[in-house]
Amino acid sequence: MELVIKALTPDLLDDFLHFFDNIAFSDNPDWSGCYCHFYHFPGSMEQWRETTSEQNRNATIQLIKDKKMTGFLAFTDNEPVGWCNINSKEHYKKTPIDSKPETSLEGKVASVVCFLIAPAYRKKGIARELLKHAMKILKEQGFNWIEAYPRKQTELSDAHSYHGPSSLFESEGFVVVNEDEHFLLMRKTLK
Repeated sequence: MELVIKALTPDLLDDFLHFFDNIAFSDNPDWSGCYCHFYHFPGSMEQWRETTSEQNRNATIQLIKDKKMTGFLAFTDNEPVGWCNINSKEHYKKTPIDSKPETSLEGKVASVVCFLIAPAYRKKGIARELLKHAMKILKEQGFNWIEAYPRKQTELSDAHSYHGPSSLFESEGFVVVNEDEHFLLMRKTLK
């Protein structure tokens, strides 16, 4: 399988929407209305529950057009098969587990909040390739740190593993720097 990874730009909007409209949640339609907007959403959980799929889709389209939602799409045979939502941490309205500002942490911080892999392509290393590519590009862009927020419960379904497994991040040099009841905060230097 030849994998091509492209940074999300407004030019890839149709591919992004095709992936989210038809592929990403084909085995989990209950979550199909997110459009990877949750961590960009400024409101409360109660307000989030009241948003519609169309509202999230439209908000995500605008974020992409404004270049405020970034990440990487993975393609095989010109078909999108994977997505990684990664951005400067300051562009997210929330993260699964927030760290207190650390005076020892200097420089730009990126956050990986979501991986979505097409059902037929899971467990084939696509998330790892997306992460490796993202780290290379972020380092070139002058980011000093990258954070990830895997769930602590590993026995959950593929749907609940959208943050990526802790084993993936650990094998790529991330270390746990904080945790709460449900999530780990893992970080790696990109210097």
